[in-house]
Amino acid sequence: MRRLVELGRSGPVSTEQVVLVARSLGVSERTVWRWLAHGMPAARSQFTLDDELRRRLAFWRGNVSAVHRELVDAAAAGGPPAPSLATLHRAVARQLSPGDRAGLRRGEHAAREFDVFLRRPATYRNAVWEGDHVEAPVEVDVDGRLVKPWVTWFVDVATNVVLGTAVTPGPPSRESVLAALRAAISVEEPYGPAGGLPKVVRVDRGKDFLSATVTAACGVFAVRVADLPGYTPHLKGTVETLNGAAQSMFFAGLPRYTHAPRLADRRPADPDAPALRFEAFVAELLAWVGWWNRHEMPALDRRTPLAAWRDDPTPLTTVPPGDLRLFTLEDDGKARRITTKGVSWRGRCYVGDWMTGHVGRQVRVRWMPHHDHEVEVFDARSGEHLGAAVLSDRADEAMVAAVRRARRARRDQLAADLRAVERTRRQRYAASTTAEPAQPVGAMTRAEAEVELGDADDARMRAVARPRLVPLGPPASGWVLPRSARAPAGEADVDQAGKDGGR
Repeated sequence: MRRLVELGRSGPVSTEQVVLVARSLGVSERTVWRWLAHGMPAARSQFTLDDELRRRLAFWRGNVSAVHRELVDAAAAGGPPAPSLATLHRAVARQLSPGDRAGLRRGEHAAREFDVFLRRPATYRNAVWEGDHVEAPVEVDVDGRLVKPWVTWFVDVATNVVLGTAVTPGPPSRESVLAALRAAISVEEPYGPAGGLPKVVRVDRGKDFLSATVTAACGVFAVRVADLPGYTPHLKGTVETLNGAAQSMFFAGLPRYTHAPRLADRRPADPDAPALRFEAFVAELLAWVGWWNRHEMPALDRRTPLAAWRDDPTPLTTVPPGDLRLFTLEDDGKARRITTKGVSWRGRCYVGDWMTGHVGRQVRVRWMPHHDHEVEVFDARSGEHLGAAVLSDRADEAMVAAVRRARRARRDQLAADLRAVERTRRQRYAASTTAEPAQPVGAMTRAEAEVELGDADDARMRAVARPRLVPLGPPASGWVLPRSARAPAGEADVDQAGKDGGR
């Protein structure tokens, strides 16, 4: 319209020009002629959200209707007039993005679904790895118990190939990280051919990944561990993509999948479905990892991760299998001495057939975390690997099983005792239909009250009792007393010496 006005100052505006502007603006030709004659109408003022309304919207978790009711009540009490509900909805939609509105309703994780994330530039193989733990949403059978195993794996960012995988029946630890790291670095069977040493390993503040053991094992090979900020899965999107793919493409097809659709009463459709044994689950998972490395991906130009790995000409840095196993062990740095009982570690004795003739030699012990049945022994001065040593008096499986049963029985008994005690503390209250103090309910007989009070008094007396305050009386005449009680030590020695002299 400003252009038409400028044209009108230098001469009459043609109909063709008006028609072109009307078509571009989506209005009629008559409207454009009217705007030229009388000017465009002023824009109407729009209702906007101020800081107070934003805070009230956050208070009501993004509920616009609740904020509108507050405005109506304030207007009825003499405040400023309230906008209509539709006006308030338009203002919220105009000033708050969909991500902001989702964040007000369900929090920051919901808001992130509307965010845009950048992609890192393409790299080469072994430039960056990403590692993570993921809990498998599947119940498996471990010695008759149903548990959900944890998977620890490393993936190459450039090629999406899964390099190393470790599975634990329970929560993972630094042992899981070391086992998966060894499998990822190794290029020998059954782990290769993808492997070698990376330059950087990205993790997200996991205490297992950042433990001194893992950091030292990576530091020996000059591998930097990049600690990402917490709760930022988008910064390690490659391994998070792998986690999501395993969820929908592998775990969902296994029996006793915990995220399966449920019945109306929230029960699983087949609660008695047989569970996979742990070893069968591990075999299925490793088979799926092999399929993942050999299936075509559009992101890799219809190549498989393993083919993308082989096509990359970047040279590999490998580690001999023996060095790889020994360098990923824990070491407390203490020197020990081989004795006739072997080498002592954590109050236990470990022996090996190679120790014959080495009694008195100073050594250092290294071990895999949580594997206390076997240790590796090194010379304290030269660092030479001498051999493995096993626990000398290790209990057999039957005895260990009996100990576990005893521990389980003791734990169950303690849990039952605690539940019984908590039931005695439970206090019920009457339902209220008006604003009044809570009214306790429940009756107790006088006998029950006297028993509990008596037990409490006895416990209190035992706590404050002082047994040495009142001296004990003399023993009965028929008791046989020790010599120290019959006479002082000095007198007994004199009497004995007199007897000997008299002889």
